[in-house]
Amino acid sequence: MQPLSHSSNPLITAFPAELASDAEAVLAVIPDSRLQPHASFSVVVEGQQVLVPGRLCNDEPPTDVVASLSSRQRQLLHCLYSRHCDGVVRQRHLEEVVGSTDPWVVPFVVQLAGEYVLEILVVICDELRDLATPGTCGNLAYGQFIVDNPAYFASIQRRVVSYWNCYYRGSYASFRGYPGCTLLDLLRSAASDRAGHSWPSLAPAATRVDGYC
Repeated sequence: MQPLSHSSNPLITAFPAELASDAEAVLAVIPDSRLQPHASFSVVVEGQQVLVPGRLCNDEPPTDVVASLSSRQRQLLHCLYSRHCDGVVRQRHLEEVVGSTDPWVVPFVVQLAGEYVLEILVVICDELRDLATPGTCGNLAYGQFIVDNPAYFASIQRRVVSYWNCYYRGSYASFRGYPGCTLLDLLRSAASDRAGHSWPSLAPAATRVDGYC
């Protein structure tokens, strides 16, 4: 794994080094915030360590400014704003990139899979149905990401179960009926295909999951 070698700015180090110039262009149009991005998490993308912000509190740039960016730069901007502190903003920007299988998009989508907004889980599930089909671009991209980040994905699995247990058991008495469970199945399927063996499931075998919340 290559260590971080490009700018130490937390919004630039969220992407592989070869995207640094595009990330800098995006950073130039993002309004300043009194609150710095925080709680970054480290994952490996194509052999490089990146630091994705846990939350971003900056206001969104004007629509015409976003339109002036290149297609790749808009993609990076949508990835960053999928980490916004407002769930509505997160979902709006997720919808712009969730169909992409570029490796640097994948950690932003997987991180949202481990969060609590049900509507976002449904968006991801609907878009990633082909993850269960071996050889598709999504199957390969997500499978490789999970294989490269097993401990991180284990934490995502635990968080999906925990949020269901804390907030959604009233609507989904069984974890098997919860959209987050469907999404984990899709992600594990891709990882299993890439790894060549069944990927471990941390989902509950039954509805009783004492201690998760």
